[in-house]
Amino acid sequence: MLSSSRRHFLRSSTSVIALPFLQSLGFRRFASAAAVSAAPPKRMIFLGTGFGVTSESWYPDTKDTGYDYTIPECLKPLAAHQKDFSILQHLEHANSRDGHSGSTFWLTGADRFAIPGRSFHNTISVDQVAANQFGSETRYASLHLDGDDLGGHGTGSISWNQSGKPILGLQNPVALYHKLFSSDSIPFEQRQAMLSKERSALDTVLSDARSIKHGLTKTDVDKLDEYFESIRDIEKRIAKEESWLQVPKKTPPSSVKEPGEGLEGAPAVEAAYDLMVAAMQVDATRVFTYRLPADSFCASIGADNSAHNLSHYAGKELTGESIRRDQAHAKLLAHLIGKLKSANEADGSSLFDNVTVVFGSNLRTKHSLNNCPTLVAGGGAGFKHGRHLVMKEDKTPLCNLWLSALRGSGIQAESFGDSTGVIDELFEA
Repeated sequence: MLSSSRRHFLRSSTSVIALPFLQSLGFRRFASAAAVSAAPPKRMIFLGTGFGVTSESWYPDTKDTGYDYTIPECLKPLAAHQKDFSILQHLEHANSRDGHSGSTFWLTGADRFAIPGRSFHNTISVDQVAANQFGSETRYASLHLDGDDLGGHGTGSISWNQSGKPILGLQNPVALYHKLFSSDSIPFEQRQAMLSKERSALDTVLSDARSIKHGLTKTDVDKLDEYFESIRDIEKRIAKEESWLQVPKKTPPSSVKEPGEGLEGAPAVEAAYDLMVAAMQVDATRVFTYRLPADSFCASIGADNSAHNLSHYAGKELTGESIRRDQAHAKLLAHLIGKLKSANEADGSSLFDNVTVVFGSNLRTKHSLNNCPTLVAGGGAGFKHGRHLVMKEDKTPLCNLWLSALRGSGIQAESFGDSTGVIDELFEA
């Protein structure tokens, strides 16, 4: 009887059902060959640390390249995974000229002064290029977490839409948990009515805006066009929400507890990493960005100084705290990698085999914009890991890495930002 009901369940289902749930039913005996052999989706995670790293202790020696390099002090907590990540040196954004913007331009490579007469300009970030392709099949095209305050440095976002506008993220792991796994107690009809009301309000705003477009100066027309683009983004979001209204949220194969209220710093990062893994297991989204917490992170590891002061480390005390901060991040990254490796896909591979994880910043330390700290892990883009790579040219565009990650993940991007091509060494054993 049980076997019969399982067969019926699988015959009446579609490929959108989370594979981990099907595995718990022993689905392999009954699922079609096509379903079992389907390649797992590609995924991307971008982890931005806006105040840079401890240069002298985070980077390996530039003469110690290739495999079997000596792992630096700040990254020693990652030693068990050394064969599964790569460190790249001499990457930078040629157009980044603002040493006070945290990770604002990290994923875009934009020139903030590109438009004459404007003091700020940004472009689409690499995660959103990926989300535009990967997000069509998931409840959320991408998910974003913003850490705590930046001490006046930057905008608070590392993800930027097609118009170069910031995509604000969730403020803590609790909010992420509820977005991913909490059931919506509002009746379907009421939620549908709420979205219809929101769409109606947008229609009215658009009509009013179009009525004043004639006779405006070119500058005002450009501003209005940007406004229209923002409205279109909202329309897309509403349409996506409508398409998922009657689709229940899935539960990951292993129970995920709601994070405790008030989590800050390192404990919040660990909880967020666990939720990212759970989200991938139910295919809620395939693209994540996380602007890692700054001051609260330092406080949580017992540092007496702010993230900004540590970025200007000088003297034994500040340098020691800066190193401990970097080691704490490395320990948490090792935790994330371990979780990804232990989470199985339907084809026998792991989540780690199908994800690209990037940890870094467009700031090296202090206000230095050269040699951006860059660590890449995971098999999603087909990179050959376990190496320390020093680019042949001192100022290789960081956007070359973003282009490599996109193409390696199956996204046909001709270029990205100021890229000059892919980083061939990443694909060569």
